[in-house]
Amino acid sequence: MNWSDLPVFLAVARSGQLARAATALKTDATTVGRRIRRLERELGERLFEQSALGQTLTPAGIALLARVEKMAEIAGAIAPLSTDGEGVQGSIRVSVSEGFGSWFLARHIGGLLTRHPGLEIDLVANSGFLSPSRRETDVAVLLARPRRGPLIVRKLTDYTLHLYAASRYLEEHDDIRDPAALHRHPLIGYISDILYAPELRYLEELPVAASPRLRSTSINAQHQMVASGNGLGILPRFIGSNDPTLVNILPELSIQRSFWLVTHRETHGFPHVTAFRNWLVSLVGEKRELLCAKGE
Repeated sequence: MNWSDLPVFLAVARSGQLARAATALKTDATTVGRRIRRLERELGERLFEQSALGQTLTPAGIALLARVEKMAEIAGAIAPLSTDGEGVQGSIRVSVSEGFGSWFLARHIGGLLTRHPGLEIDLVANSGFLSPSRRETDVAVLLARPRRGPLIVRKLTDYTLHLYAASRYLEEHDDIRDPAALHRHPLIGYISDILYAPELRYLEELPVAASPRLRSTSINAQHQMVASGNGLGILPRFIGSNDPTLVNILPELSIQRSFWLVTHRETHGFPHVTAFRNWLVSLVGEKRELLCAKGE
């Protein structure tokens, strides 16, 4: 076996893509692919399957990864380590919900790169999540606590949602003084039969029966509908309070949800994963008021 192929295997296993591994290794994807095929021939095992997302480990690949990561851990212990965690390098993929990714993380993530110029970050922010259990992502911020899998889970933060309307909408319509008035206004929300998480059933928690007349799978699209004066919508505080054109109507109505920080047990202690995790926990602590109203 050519031992120099093992770091190449490790880079592909961690990144999930030949191109991303090639970037991290400062080579090209063709070379990475050739060395993986050589390693597979020498071992007599197929290590990766091609998937829509890139390279997925086979059972033989998973078994090899466990051994190679131990080797990398030993090598890392021999290499000089900085005492303050600065200068971490590597590529990290983070899976988050669309709203949290675009309205919170994307606005602050530059501070992490300033501290760790050697980091490369893929921010996957959409309707749905990649799986930490299947190593599709290094870190996930989920709407619900996973119940199984080789995972390390902690609550990242609670966050609140409120009912918002555009200022111009309120100028053109009667005051909304109590929940009973909501039936006179168009509501904006999710498409109920294709929700990707039950935690998104916000309208069911209003004190009156409510059904949205404008619906979207995208929280950002819902925000635009509300901001354009098309009706009322429930939005996370970190979206609604960031938009000066919106008004929190019926502020006594508050819905609470939680974000859960999830990593794979085997990669939880990797320096680049640790750096991101520590940064995110610190950021959430600093921005608590943006996520939750005072006293919540």
